[in-house]
Amino acid sequence: MKIRQIASAIALTFAFTGAAYAGQTVNVKIVAINDFHGQLESPGSFRALPTDAFGTVPVGGIDWLAGYIADIKSKNPNTVVVSAGDLIGATPLVSALFHDEGTIETMNRAGLEINAVGNHEFDEGKDELLRMQNGGCHPTDVNSCQGAAVGTPVPFEGADFQFLAANVIDKKTGETLFPSYIIKEYEGVKVAFIGMTLKETPTIVTPSGVAGLHFKDEVRTVNRLVPKLRALGAKAIVVLIHQGGVTPTTQSVATINSCDGNLDGSPVKTIVSGLSNAVDLVISGHTHQAYNCKLATKNPNHLIPVTSANSQGRVFTDIDMEVNKLNGRVKSVTAVNVAVDRGNAGITPDADIAQIVNNYKALATPIANRVIGSITADLTRSASTAGENVMGDVIADAQLAATKEAGFGGAQVAFMNPGGVRADLTFTSSTAGEGDGNVTFGEAFTVQPFGNSLVTLTLTGAQIEEVLEQQFVGCPNGQTFNRILLPSTGFSYAWSATGPACDKVDPASILINGVAVDPATSYRVTVNSFLADGGDKFTVLAQGTDRLGGAQDSDALEAYFKANSPVAPVALDRILLLP
Repeated sequence: MKIRQIASAIALTFAFTGAAYAGQTVNVKIVAINDFHGQLESPGSFRALPTDAFGTVPVGGIDWLAGYIADIKSKNPNTVVVSAGDLIGATPLVSALFHDEGTIETMNRAGLEINAVGNHEFDEGKDELLRMQNGGCHPTDVNSCQGAAVGTPVPFEGADFQFLAANVIDKKTGETLFPSYIIKEYEGVKVAFIGMTLKETPTIVTPSGVAGLHFKDEVRTVNRLVPKLRALGAKAIVVLIHQGGVTPTTQSVATINSCDGNLDGSPVKTIVSGLSNAVDLVISGHTHQAYNCKLATKNPNHLIPVTSANSQGRVFTDIDMEVNKLNGRVKSVTAVNVAVDRGNAGITPDADIAQIVNNYKALATPIANRVIGSITADLTRSASTAGENVMGDVIADAQLAATKEAGFGGAQVAFMNPGGVRADLTFTSSTAGEGDGNVTFGEAFTVQPFGNSLVTLTLTGAQIEEVLEQQFVGCPNGQTFNRILLPSTGFSYAWSATGPACDKVDPASILINGVAVDPATSYRVTVNSFLADGGDKFTVLAQGTDRLGGAQDSDALEAYFKANSPVAPVALDRILLLP
């Protein structure tokens, strides 16, 4: 009897202690996205497995993302929704035509609370970015302030959430463009969020977009803020940074929580390694990758979660931060990347948000049907045996034309990634009735819908050869299939399918305007901003120097059609496959 009483007393003691301990902590739920890029509608399907040839899981759409957020908030009132930059800029037609006002409006309704600026927030310049925060109509474009037609306030309401820009300084005032941080309080516990963009933003944005601004070092910015935040009572610190890394894993639902390669050699790993040990979590972006890592801060034994959630609303990161109420310190952080699966029966998409998107789409239709030029025959993505295709070549020609003048980059060659060529241009009229041979703005936008900006950079001839070798399976950059870049007119080379890995290209065959490329000579090369950052595993392009940002890729294509119509299919003779 006494033994049972003692055992019961011990059990009660443990139960009481556990309950008391549980009452000493608060669970803060953080829902994080990055690189949304105004993808109001679904971007399509996502691979289920990295070995899948194409996507099979329908994902994304702001109405579905809002549904997931609402479901999470219903289970934990201590929830905050954050973004690590590029919320706007480089957006699809349904957002871009209206200066991304629809993205801001729907994010307000989805519950976003914080957005760290990314490089693409600066695409239209400082004043336009301030308008995104503060509201009001665009000073010149009549497509702005469409609230009466779409069901939102007039004038444009601006962001209910807070933009953060800890390392972006207005040279005129000496102050940050937006606040450096925001402190949220949950059951008496203060959590600080610092927001930053990459310090290299001026190198990948058009000069007018960052005029009058200075971008400071990320590590020094955070570390100087830590004592101030501590003095304000915030001992839990989250960094939202628009800079990231790349994993050597093909993006898929099955791999979104991997950290293969541990982000070795990446900018974000370098940044994290210099951060104060007071930082508890880093939410990153920029590289359009999904990863879930643990990286060391200044103390090599202090590992913190570093996350990223792919792009365009395909994925979000579900983070649980357990904080001690007594001392305000973080007890644990657990992060899981989750696909925004449109087939999830447990989630109800937000119908009001969907209606706003549909209303914007209806407004965009007549603009999308505007004729910008013409073609003499189909421009398709059908590849030659060497991997070349007409549509990609024409895009590369357009990008070279937009950047060849000295003041716009002085480009000598342009390369287009094949994955960025999303559709053909067909000679036969579409259902819009523009007429055979005519090309509409909407059709051209569908061909390359990502809204990337052009970047002209300097590579040596040896680096150009290395870029070409990185197209093929077997090199250390880890292509899972041959990914042949589409070159602009005047550039040519030959490669062998039977050649050894990293030695498939004949160096003597690499020509620019008929002249052999010299390994030691520097050349000006134009690519889109995705490739410029090492996208599609073209890591050498990320090493390019003397970068100059340029026009949006869609604007360059439209200008090319206006100047060269009717555009005829080019001969597929720029890339030769050796026997």
